[in-house]
Amino acid sequence: MIWMIISGLIVGVLLGFVMQRTRFCLAGGFRDMYVQKNNKMFYALLVAITVQSVGLVILTSLGLFAIPDSTFPIVGTIIGSFIFGIGIVLAGGCATGTWYRAGEGLIGSWIALIMYALTAAATKTGILLPVMTWVNQPTNVNASMAQTTGIPMWIFVIVLTIITLYVVIKTLRKPKPKVSVPKLKQKYHGIRHYLFEKRYHPFVAGIVVGLIALLAWPMSISTGRDYGLGITTPSANLVTYLITGDSKLIDWGVLLVLGIFIGSYIAARGAHEFKWRLPDIRTIRNSAVGGICMGFGASVAGGCSIGNGLVETAIMSWKGWIALFAMILGVWFTSYFIFIRPMKQIQQTDKKANKTVSQTQLSS
Repeated sequence: MIWMIISGLIVGVLLGFVMQRTRFCLAGGFRDMYVQKNNKMFYALLVAITVQSVGLVILTSLGLFAIPDSTFPIVGTIIGSFIFGIGIVLAGGCATGTWYRAGEGLIGSWIALIMYALTAAATKTGILLPVMTWVNQPTNVNASMAQTTGIPMWIFVIVLTIITLYVVIKTLRKPKPKVSVPKLKQKYHGIRHYLFEKRYHPFVAGIVVGLIALLAWPMSISTGRDYGLGITTPSANLVTYLITGDSKLIDWGVLLVLGIFIGSYIAARGAHEFKWRLPDIRTIRNSAVGGICMGFGASVAGGCSIGNGLVETAIMSWKGWIALFAMILGVWFTSYFIFIRPMKQIQQTDKKANKTVSQTQLSS
């Protein structure tokens, strides 16, 4: 029990601290791919997946532990991940993002986090369980890419590593913009500067997140939980525990998510970025609706942007890669209505206004 508490909190604090300081946000990264045509954060995710994958191949080949076999519902994974993608845009952050932003004092993230955890609990064990069962029942198949294709996992990992190296090198070789960006004056020195002030490249963040995700496997398995990082089920278990008082629900994953919150709070405090911020009514509404979509979608899909997008992809699971792309489509779909369409409407309005002004000048 003591080791479970210590190891879960250690990994959670590390992850929360790193994500807060590096702004490692998959919701923003997926959105920027479409809105700003910027793939840098998505490539950082590929770096994290690759680091974890290579580490898992080494550790499993040494016989330290084995990756458990699993099945997954194709339809539920696609539908759930798409809904989850919608939710993270409305909530302003993915599952892990809401945990670490709550640690920064964002009330909107608190609202999204509460609705996310409540809805996940209702979907996994409560009133929405029949809906999830109905969606997921017809199409359960083997999740392992290696077992279904007969191709060893290490070959998939090599292919992923080559792709990741290619996009990373290509991105780093791009000429930097000549526009000079003013830098803030350095306030701290020594280790405090590197921990609480220095900004890091997304690829550096990807490497560190990948190492933490790899560390999570032996830490979690040592407590009897045969999995790596996971956010949705622990969040649902925490809510259910608070309602029922069933101590069996407190496992390594619950300590992990609590650690993420603590680590983010420490990082935000150290960087003087913690501040209680009350959003407007529209943001509160979006946060609540987004949290509901996240909780339901992640439960139906069997994972969130971390469980499916980072962990399942690293173990070369069909579920992970299908969920990742469905999630991205959900983000793009919502981003069109929230960001792209309003921008187009403004541009059209400006064109009409300019055209009217030009006609007025010509007539005069």
